[in-house]
Parts: sequence; structure tokens; C-alpha cells
Amino acid sequence: MTTPPIPPPEPSPSSPDAEPLLSQRAALVLLMAAFIGTVVGVLTFFSASNAAGALLAGVTAFGASTLGLHKLIGR
Repeated sequence: MTTPPIPPPEPSPSSPDAEPLLSQRAALVLLMAAFIGTVVGVLTFFSASNAAGALLAGVTAFGASTLGLHKLIGR
């Protein structure tokens, strides 16, 4: 009789490889800020038909909403 192979051990939660790159809160804040920045940029482009102005408005909205959401969404 042969014995079945032993499965590799699962990584422990305390190992550095098990930690996520971003926390769920940080991912949520950045994702919502990207969505808000995209919406503002697209609406600005439709309003003014100026790509540079729309990009500037979208990036500004992303930065401002990142700061606002950081303070709004608690730890």
C-alpha cells in the first residue's frame, strides 16, 4: 500500500506573505475616489469639450474625494 501525498502547509496569518497590499478600507476609498474623479472628468468633458480641462477636473476631484472619503470612512 502506498500512502497519499501530504498536502503543503497553509501559510499562517502572521507570515508577511499573508498580509494584503492594501486594506479593505484603503481599497474602498481609492476605488470610490477613482469613480468620482472619472464621473467629474467625463461630465466636464461633455460640458466643455476640452480634454485637458476635463483631465484636470477629474484629477482634482480624485484628490479631493480621497481626502474627504479618508476622513468620512472611519477605521
